[in-house]
Amino acid sequence: MKPAKSVALRYEGDLPAPFVVAKGKENLAVKLVELAEQSGVPIVSAETLAEGLFYLEVGDFIPEPFYRAVAELLAFVLRTGRATGRTDSSADKSIYSRK
Repeated sequence: MKPAKSVALRYEGDLPAPFVVAKGKENLAVKLVELAEQSGVPIVSAETLAEGLFYLEVGDFIPEPFYRAVAELLAFVLRTGRATGRTDSSADKSIYSRK
């Protein structure tokens, strides 16, 4: 199923919250997911979350009402081993949520 919307998040421990690194809808959403797959970036289908975050601009930190949902998503990725496997401090912790 092709996503209608995709939102890519990145978390760096020294920053106050995860932030949006890319987003797109329709064809751009599909391209973002393809790029994530090619790059080994974890992809999680989270329709409600993607819809809620889509209004943010690239570079925006996620707002506090989304902290719990994004924390659960990050925990899922780490728990299931879907992260990129890099362990250095610059490890890519981006996640694409799609609808």
